[in-house]
Amino acid sequence: MITRRQSLALGGAALLARPALIGSAAAQTKKIEHLPATQIWSVYDVGSTGYVEASAIADAMGKAYGTRVRLQPSGTSIGRVLPLKQRRASHAWLANELYFAVEGIYEYADPQWGPQDFRALCGRKNAFSIAATKESGITKPEDLKGKRLAYVPANSSVNIKIEPILAFAGLTLNDMEIVQFPSYGASLRALIEGRADAAGAAPAAAVLRELEASPRGISWVQLDPNNAKGWEAARKAVPFVDPFAETIGAGMSEQNPVNVMGYRYPMVTVNADADPDEVFAMMQALDQGFDLYKDVSAIMTRWKMSDAGTPPMDAAFHEGAIRYLKKAGIWSDAHQGWQDKTLKRHQALQAAWKEFMAGPGGKESGEAFEKAWMPVRAKAIASL
Repeated sequence: MITRRQSLALGGAALLARPALIGSAAAQTKKIEHLPATQIWSVYDVGSTGYVEASAIADAMGKAYGTRVRLQPSGTSIGRVLPLKQRRASHAWLANELYFAVEGIYEYADPQWGPQDFRALCGRKNAFSIAATKESGITKPEDLKGKRLAYVPANSSVNIKIEPILAFAGLTLNDMEIVQFPSYGASLRALIEGRADAAGAAPAAAVLRELEASPRGISWVQLDPNNAKGWEAARKAVPFVDPFAETIGAGMSEQNPVNVMGYRYPMVTVNADADPDEVFAMMQALDQGFDLYKDVSAIMTRWKMSDAGTPPMDAAFHEGAIRYLKKAGIWSDAHQGWQDKTLKRHQALQAAWKEFMAGPGGKESGEAFEKAWMPVRAKAIASL
């Protein structure tokens, strides 16, 4: 059953753009066993980096293997995830909505959803931290205490990545002066306008170039990659983060890398019961076709499988992906340890959801439903 909210999300995606069909059987130069001739990918908006990357890779697959890929863009989390759940898309190219979906939080703390059984194939490394005005003197997480944080209540994808940065220094949002803004762009522009000291941001955001060139200047909250205690606290807040030295973005370069927080976007995602042979074939196509799309932009080199096929990810890896990564010599014992731990978390949350839905909490609705579910979720995680 699709709720009205989900229908609106999908309707918006349909109006946004017609699905793009990329690739041609006539262009086929080689054959990969079990690779479907046609695929449907649910992706981000037309114009987004996620859409551009998916388009480039789809085009490469068409040229190399004759695979025809239909792209279905959507501007909403539900609009990208629902086609995968309903099996109208073979793959979804997701950001943190994958984590939200497998955890059953935000939009997915809903009777129609709950923790989903999805798996990752691979995902490009991306960077995130808290950008600040240079004049604020903020350079490390401890400096954030008492400062003005630009905050967008509805932007769950940004907000969930602010939590581990604060946790790195033992802080929470209660330790900051929260200044609310209606959009991500407005929160970043507030730094230029002097209405906030800091805001969660991806380094590639165009408005940050304006901040860098402004009299206020730009600095980044840097996270020491050797601070084991800090990273332990960060991962306790959100498990999909890792140290990352970023060189692409405002206030950073090859000569001046910035130690920030790494995460994955986009992540190629399938249902847990997807055919392992087809997943293996998809991984092979992505890996062997790398030279055809790596030069599309500077960021595309991060799709190299030795980087894109390693944890942490927002969900556990699919068994077919692991089989390929082992064959390619990429998968390690440490990676398997992460996989086992993540699968246990998925299983615990799915079991907790089943029990919750059978009890009185499952009969609640709206905000009361989410309020009842969240402590059950927290208890399941604490038991691991």
